Amino acid sequence: MTTLEIAIAKIKNLPAEQHNEVIRFIEFLEFKVSKPSDSQTNIRTEEKEISFAEAAKDFIGCLDSNLEDLSYNPKYMEGFGK
Repeated sequence: MTTLEIAIAKIKNLPAEQHNEVIRFIEFLEFKVSKPSDSQTNIRTEEKEISFAEAAKDFIGCLDSNLEDLSYNPKYMEGFGK
């Protein structure tokens, strides 16, 4: 019996509610394998530093909200900078 066959047999013996837990664990293992090792991250070329606004430019203004810009609210700005 191969390792895969043993794993499948053991998973079949688990209660149904634990099947999702097994899947999450397998996904975690896949993530761990795909994560670059420390030696690979040290070899990286220098990346240009960017501001948060540049990194989030695709998301700026993507939410609809009934909130107005608080800087235009005189009560909110009262006493600001004192």
